[in-house]
Amino acid sequence: MSAFIQQLPALIGVVLGAFGTYLASTRGDQARFRREQAARWEERRLTAYADYARSLKKSATLAYRIAAHLGNDPHPHPLSPEEAAGHVADATDARDPAGEALLMLGSPDVVEKAREWVVVVMEMEGFLRDRTHSPGSWSTMLKRQRTAREAYYAAVRRDLALPPGHSGEWRLDPPRTS
Repeated sequence: MSAFIQQLPALIGVVLGAFGTYLASTRGDQARFRREQAARWEERRLTAYADYARSLKKSATLAYRIAAHLGNDPHPHPLSPEEAAGHVADATDARDPAGEALLMLGSPDVVEKAREWVVVVMEMEGFLRDRTHSPGSWSTMLKRQRTAREAYYAAVRRDLALPPGHSGEWRLDPPRTS
C-alpha cells in the first residue's frame, strides 16, 4: 500500500497531463474547425458577390449596346432592341438566382448597395424600352450606374476585409491624329 501511495502523485500527474492534453487538442480542433468554416463561408460569399456582379454587368453591357443603336452611347458594337431581346431576357433571368444567393449570404450593406445598383440598371433598361433618344440623360444614367457599381464593389471589399480596389473606370487616351 505504501508503494501505491508513493506512486499516487505521479499517477495523478499523468491523469492531469492526459486530461490537459485532451482539452488542449479539443480546443485546437474546435478553433481550426471555426476558422475553416469561416473561410468556407467567406469563399461562398465572394462567389455570390461575383456571380451577382457578373450577371448585373451583363445586363448593363447589353444596355450600352442597345443605347449605341439608339444613338445614346458610343459603344463600338451597337445592337438593335429586337436583336437584343433574347439576350436581355437571359441576362434578366440570370440575375434572379444570383440575387437570391446574394440575399442569403450577403451582408446587409452589400445587399443594399446591390439593390441601388440594380435599380439604376433597371432604370436604364426602361429608358431603352421606351426607345428614348437623349444622349445627355443617358450619360447621367451611365454615371449613376458606374457610381452604384463602385459602391457595390467597395461594400464587398469591406465585408470581405479586402484592401481598396480600382474604381473600374478606364480612361482612354484620345485618338491620335496624324
